[in-house]
Amino acid sequence: MQYKINKIIITFSISALLLLFISCTDDAPNAEVELEKSEIIDVSYGDHAEQKYDIYLPKGRTTQATKVFILVHGGGWIEGDKKDMKDFIPELQQESPDYAIVNINYRLASQGNSPFPMQIDDIKDVIAQLKVKKDEYQIANNFAFIGTSAGAHLAMLYSYSHDINKDVEMVCSIVGPTNFTDNAYVNPTELTYLFLALQIQAITGVSFEQNSQFYIANSPYHVVTEDAPPTLLFYGDEDPLIPSSQGIDMHAKLNELGVTNEFTLYSGEGHGWEGANLLDTTVKLRAFIQANF
Repeated sequence: MQYKINKIIITFSISALLLLFISCTDDAPNAEVELEKSEIIDVSYGDHAEQKYDIYLPKGRTTQATKVFILVHGGGWIEGDKKDMKDFIPELQQESPDYAIVNINYRLASQGNSPFPMQIDDIKDVIAQLKVKKDEYQIANNFAFIGTSAGAHLAMLYSYSHDINKDVEMVCSIVGPTNFTDNAYVNPTELTYLFLALQIQAITGVSFEQNSQFYIANSPYHVVTEDAPPTLLFYGDEDPLIPSSQGIDMHAKLNELGVTNEFTLYSGEGHGWEGANLLDTTVKLRAFIQANF
């Protein structure tokens, strides 16, 4: 009887090992399957209808290697949409095929409904969700911002003052405001600069005279430190909304702090450009990404 029991145990053990081997063999090919390129549109990261993003995931992505671009649209903090940044996506996918891209919307400001800290909080929430979903998306916790106009301001402000975990490795500002205490806004002589200064006052509910510290705290120029991420700056010297001093002074401040940066001021260009200068922007952005992200 003892022999029979031992024989049964041995037979069972061999069968179990065979089953385990077959199971592992069946699973092995799945571990080698390369993830395909995909996109997910209008992912919610909050309860508000404007708190959504689109994510574009590359083929063969992993949580160790797949860094993430975050695109931030402009619109004076009161308008605009992620669709405004869609032209960046094919270019980034072609030039940086191993990176993920997240194109975000954020809650728009209105009179008495300040963008600060509301829109910074939205960026925080986007990054927090991406980190929670890193295994689902198969992406790394390494981020770079590309922002235009007000979106560039938000990208710099978050990167310089609110990125407590230092997840941001690069930021690109295309015509982004950098300094709300610039004399061009505080004592404007140009009607368009006056318009932007009044718009900021209307949507924040705070005038410079009432609370200059509020304007300082929300100016990338004033909050940047020596451990800021590498920064790429593009501006036009005939921009009716953003005086060239915004780019020139930001560049000088970054140099003073020893922060890696590049600055281009396009002669004769306004709040955006096309043609040869747009090509130049594309080439410089590509090179900066390769060197710093």
